[in-house]
Amino acid sequence: MPIRALPIVPPQARLIVAAVALSVLATACRQPEAAPAAAAPATSASAPAAAAPGGSPAVPAAPVAAGQVPAPIAAILDAIKKGDTAQLAISPEDGQFLRMLVASTGRKRALEIGAAQGYSAIWIGMAMRDTGGHLTTIEYDPVRAKEAAANVTRAGLDDVVTVIGGDAFVEIPKLSGTFDCVFVDAWKRDYIKFFDLTYPRLDDGGLFLGHNVINKKSEMSDFLDRIATHPDLFTSIVAPGGEGVSISFKRRRRS
Repeated sequence: MPIRALPIVPPQARLIVAAVALSVLATACRQPEAAPAAAAPATSASAPAAAAPGGSPAVPAAPVAAGQVPAPIAAILDAIKKGDTAQLAISPEDGQFLRMLVASTGRKRALEIGAAQGYSAIWIGMAMRDTGGHLTTIEYDPVRAKEAAANVTRAGLDDVVTVIGGDAFVEIPKLSGTFDCVFVDAWKRDYIKFFDLTYPRLDDGGLFLGHNVINKKSEMSDFLDRIATHPDLFTSIVAPGGEGVSISFKRRRRS
């Protein structure tokens, strides 16, 4: 019987697949967080969870990375989320996933487009602490850029995270070198422009990550088409927190 040779998968690609698989498993196995008991007479039963639309009981979000984030940083992340009335920050589940993905694949030269108040930068910065790398994050709004820089400093990550205030289309060309990871969480209709701007500087074996690719996919159809059909990319989409993260791996050049 003839023996077929199996395709060789690059080591970094195997790590990415493992990280994606862990994310899917974590999402599937997520358990509801135990809610504190409400004060009630001793003879009465606990009240059922509030019904979600459709009649199913509401399921509280599970705690994220309990014990894996230093208490002072966890407090900063919690404060950012509580003050995020515009809902600009990624979900805690997405933050945990980004940290795991960046750390497990050894990223060292990362770029983030859209810092907001620095929530995702702190998650990625914790990964950079493990890899010995550096993250540059850019925020258009000057007030939010100052808040992001202050939050990164409070988290003790300002030696591995640099916050730049300004227009990313202007600031990115000023940066030197290449990137092995680009994460975009900015104006959705500009995703395709940011991809075109940064892809030539993305290392072979690099990752291009996009946020909100599920809940705001209608605003970035050109970008999603590009990463799905690009001949030099392997792309997958995961949803640790439901919003959707695209992961595109830039294949190494073939001789």
